[in-house]
Amino acid sequence: MTARVAAAALAAAALVAALAGPASAAPVPQPQSATAENRAAAHQAAAAPDTLATLSRFFAREGKVSVAGARPRIEGDAIPVSYLAPEFVAGKAGAAVARVEFLASEAVSSDGQKAALWTARTGSGWEVVNIATGDDEFRYARLGEEKLPGGTVFREPQIDAWYVAGGQRVLPLDEDAVRAVGPGGVSLGAYRARVAAAYGDKLPGSAYEERGLAGGFASAAPAAGSGSADTVVLAGGAGVLALGAGVLLWRRRTA
Repeated sequence: MTARVAAAALAAAALVAALAGPASAAPVPQPQSATAENRAAAHQAAAAPDTLATLSRFFAREGKVSVAGARPRIEGDAIPVSYLAPEFVAGKAGAAVARVEFLASEAVSSDGQKAALWTARTGSGWEVVNIATGDDEFRYARLGEEKLPGGTVFREPQIDAWYVAGGQRVLPLDEDAVRAVGPGGVSLGAYRARVAAAYGDKLPGSAYEERGLAGGFASAAPAAGSGSADTVVLAGGAGVLALGAGVLLWRRRTA
């Protein structure tokens, strides 16, 4: 089980903060779709020499492997990663439960460490904007397809819960989601009622946003006893560092 807590300096990169306004939204690919062209561009960015060099340093940061010995590789195709959509929370007619926020590519080191490369289309083209430890994005995509073939796998970042939605049902994929909707899931309508009650007052234009609390909304406390594994933000967004800087601004916490 994993959960992420955004550092204050990275509120601009958290979708959680997207519910409080576009200025603090995670990088969103344009167009918001995983076309073959977009997947190919994301894969190319993930496999670029500069990215692989940064990955070598990332995998070597705790001394588990040397920089020279990390030999990172990109496995498989880039996949779309969707988060709970603010439009759905707001009850907009016809709004989908989730929207694509970025494409992810899976990186593996020579000693078996895994990481997710978050790739988005920025003003400079497709770029890797974050490296996160582990394989949550890919593991839950596989689990969601097994549990509800053809469904939409998405994350509710405020509580780090992963779901799959389809056929007017929302089913849990991890323990956080089970705590939120129960082991059998809920109807799409019931899920919208829950998230509207939880986040409806934090949408763009709300008093919450006007009070300047967007960053605070992103900072849900992790479960007690959690350990942590760092992630690196590479490029894109206000206050986010350039590729290769290697400054640790995110954490993905492991329960």
